[in-house]
Amino acid sequence: MRDLEKHVLRPGRKPCSAFGIPEDLESWKRFSDLKSTIYSKPRLATFWHYAKVELVSPTPAEILTAIQSLKKIIHSAQTGSFKQLTVKEAMLNGLVATEVWMWFYIGEIIGKRGIVGYNV
Repeated sequence: MRDLEKHVLRPGRKPCSAFGIPEDLESWKRFSDLKSTIYSKPRLATFWHYAKVELVSPTPAEILTAIQSLKKIIHSAQTGSFKQLTVKEAMLNGLVATEVWMWFYIGEIIGKRGIVGYNV
């Protein structure tokens, strides 16, 4: 609270409550600006940290790996070797397929700007 009093409140002014809310409008504006800055800076830094890592385009090596994986899945379906999967492998494959399916539906909801129906 002492930091807020030093930066926000004018000298000699006291907060109007135990929560540190300033009395006048000018001090309130400075108080709210400081509080929002204190709140948002670490969260924005965390967002940018993960955005730089997770939202990058795939590299050519990753694309080739994905293509090989897709070929392996198609070969497995053609030969019937998917029947030899363990329960754990089958469960993981099902979860991945469900995730892809859900992201498709989320994209549809965003695209049509509503959960039910299209505006025709």
